[in-house]
Amino acid sequence: MWLRISCDMTFDITIPTPFILMLRLRSGAQQWIASEKYSIKPMVPVFEFTDSYGNLCQRLIAPVGPFAIQTSVTVMIADQVDQQSGAPFVDIENLPEAVLSYLLPSRYCESDRFGDMAAEITAGQSLGYDQVKAIETWLRDTIRFEPSGSDELVSAAEVNVRQWGVCRDLSHLGIALCRSLSIPARLVEGYLYGLEPMTFHAWFEAYVGGRWYTFDATQAELKGGYVAIGYGRDAADVAIYNQFGPPVSPTYQSVCVELIDESDV
Repeated sequence: MWLRISCDMTFDITIPTPFILMLRLRSGAQQWIASEKYSIKPMVPVFEFTDSYGNLCQRLIAPVGPFAIQTSVTVMIADQVDQQSGAPFVDIENLPEAVLSYLLPSRYCESDRFGDMAAEITAGQSLGYDQVKAIETWLRDTIRFEPSGSDELVSAAEVNVRQWGVCRDLSHLGIALCRSLSIPARLVEGYLYGLEPMTFHAWFEAYVGGRWYTFDATQAELKGGYVAIGYGRDAADVAIYNQFGPPVSPTYQSVCVELIDESDV
C-alpha cells in the first residue's frame, strides 16, 4: 500500500535551544521511501547523523521565537504484517552481534525483574514466536490501553503495577517480558495508518526465527499500515525530539497518515 504521511510541530522558544530530532524515515525491508520533504522555519544550520541504532537524526539550535518543523513523506509498505507461528527461539550463541544489546535490561525495560512472570505467561508455548504472541495477548487482556493517557515516561515495572498505559508503556512491558526469556526485543517509534486518535505510535519487535517480527498489544489484530521512524532499546533511544535546556513542548502538533493511489505517487 502507498501512504502519504505529514507531521507539523511548532515550538515557542524562549532561549536558543539545542535539539536532536528523529523525524526522517529510512527505507528498509518493510518500507520504501519514494519522496520526502523536510522544512524548518526559520531555517538554521542542520547537521544530520546516524545514531548507533541506524536511525537518521538531525542536530540544530532553535532560535528564540516560533520554531516550526514540517515533514511530508510518500512511502510504500506491505499490505500485511508478517506473522509466523512457530518461528523458533534463536540460541544466544547464534544471535547476530547487532542484536545482542536487545537482550539486556534498559532504562525503561527492567527485564531482570520479570523472569517468573514471563515464564508463567508463556507456560506451555513453543519457544520463540509463540511465547511472544502469548505475551502480546496477555498485555492486550490485562493492561488497559489509554491512548490519551499521560505523556510521563514510566518503566515496565511501573506499568505492571498501575495496570494501564499508552502504546509506549505496553510495548515497554512486552519488551521486558521478552528479554527475561532471552528473546531480543526492541521498541519501534513511527506511524500507523488508521490509528485513532491519529498521532505518533509505538510498538515492539522480537527477534525469533532469524528475523524481527512486529507485535502490538494496543490493536485487536495486526494489519498493514506500520511505518517505522526509529528503533531502540526503549523510549530513551527513539524520542521524536530531545531538547536541552529549559523544558519546551510543542504549542501545536499534527500528524496525518492517508492512503493514496499508486497513480498519485
